[in-house]
Amino acid sequence: MAIESHVLTVVDVIEETADAHSIVFDVPDELRETFAYTAGQFLTVAVPSDQTGLAARCYSLSSAPHSGRHQITVKRTVDGYASNWICDNLRAGDTLRMLPPSGIFTPKSLDVDLLLFGGGSGITPVISIARTALEKGSRKVVLFYANRDEQSVIFRSELAALSSAHPDRFVVVHWLESVQGLPSTEQLTAFAAYFTDYTAFVCGPAPYMKAVTDSLKALGFPRDRRHQEKFVSLGGNPFGDVEEMSAAAATLAEADDHDDSDDEAPSAVTGPITVEVELDGEHYSFDDWQGDKPLLEFLEEKGVDAPFSCRAGQCSACACLVLEGEVTMKHNEILEAEDLSEGIRLVCQSMPASEKLRITYNG
Repeated sequence: MAIESHVLTVVDVIEETADAHSIVFDVPDELRETFAYTAGQFLTVAVPSDQTGLAARCYSLSSAPHSGRHQITVKRTVDGYASNWICDNLRAGDTLRMLPPSGIFTPKSLDVDLLLFGGGSGITPVISIARTALEKGSRKVVLFYANRDEQSVIFRSELAALSSAHPDRFVVVHWLESVQGLPSTEQLTAFAAYFTDYTAFVCGPAPYMKAVTDSLKALGFPRDRRHQEKFVSLGGNPFGDVEEMSAAAATLAEADDHDDSDDEAPSAVTGPITVEVELDGEHYSFDDWQGDKPLLEFLEEKGVDAPFSCRAGQCSACACLVLEGEVTMKHNEILEAEDLSEGIRLVCQSMPASEKLRITYNG
């Protein structure tokens, strides 16, 4: 089963830098609710492909929800089919097929101090969070933004404008590799040490994210105040009507430290299994999951509007917290060992490993 996709019209293409473009879409009134989003979420886009029909890619929204704007920002990647196609071909008046917004790289509250780390095009979801927090929240926002050189800085003028508009709440630190070299774990730790009571969000190239995350861990940032966004090239087809997908790399960042193996993985069980679910303030209870299909498919059959995007264990849109019982996952490219140890699972890949399961999407 595939989530319903929609075709949106491009109303503007903005050249942010020589290799990064922002694409603005028109969302008609009848789709406004469907495409409502939270700062930090992404859109899954179907990029046309002569070889495979389409290539599915996830691109974060760089606009803020309160602006009424739907804008993604795409940076070219070396040999990246999708990102290069978008930057080379899209013009105002063109259309793209996409899935509604998804993702959990989002602040639970805008009334907390935020420590944001962006690296290169990883600024995309980060600036959406910053814009939203400054407009709708009341606390401080600190951004550490690393780039190759001055010409690579995406949203340079927008960040300057935000600093001028919120001088007492918004601080931006630009780090340029051409001037200072790559930021080391030690340097990142020294910087973050001033903000240990903030909630951190990190997005960028894998080595940068690892260095930042290692720094935050060293400083004792708890897991619930440390958030990391990762994308991998989708190998499945979330659109449902094209069998093959391009595997060209066109992601904001690839996870480099995942291990799908689990030496202590629980054994799968067969049904009937009792399932209890908390989602958007609603509680659901079923006692007839037979274990013959992933939990996401079972919930859909029961009429539960469970979140998902890729269906392949390659994004975090369907992540839940297991409160009781256990599941095994058929595939996982996004959750780290620490996530797994804390009970986070991907519903699209979950098969039963206990006779009762209780999960929440609200954690």
